[in-house]
Amino acid sequence: MSANTDRYESAVARYFEAWNAREPEALAKAVAAAWAERGGYADPLADVRGHEEIAALVAAAHAQFPGFVFRLTGAVDGHHDTARFSWELVSEASGAAPVAGSDVITLDAQDRITSVLGFLDRVPAGT
Repeated sequence: MSANTDRYESAVARYFEAWNAREPEALAKAVAAAWAERGGYADPLADVRGHEEIAALVAAAHAQFPGFVFRLTGAVDGHHDTARFSWELVSEASGAAPVAGSDVITLDAQDRITSVLGFLDRVPAGT
């Protein structure tokens, strides 16, 4: 693990703040804090770029899974401008976690995300 671990952990914390923001204004602010202006996000179900498209993707996830939050599972590992981590989507009511994955992020010089490559490790049938 890098001696500059705080850089990666801070970037991932902003990433989760964005994914867990529900109100449109808070979501827009959190996405702008986490991602570079033309930053992107890609996983098997989505490929978006820019703050508006990322915010729309997050809002769609909350619409599909109301009452759920994203949470980090395990440690953040990083080197150079890249970090990786795992996460799950957890029901606030029951604690069930029907969705889980691992992401790799790339950061710019201001520690904002330029790209996310997401991998879905567990998804509900029909998703």
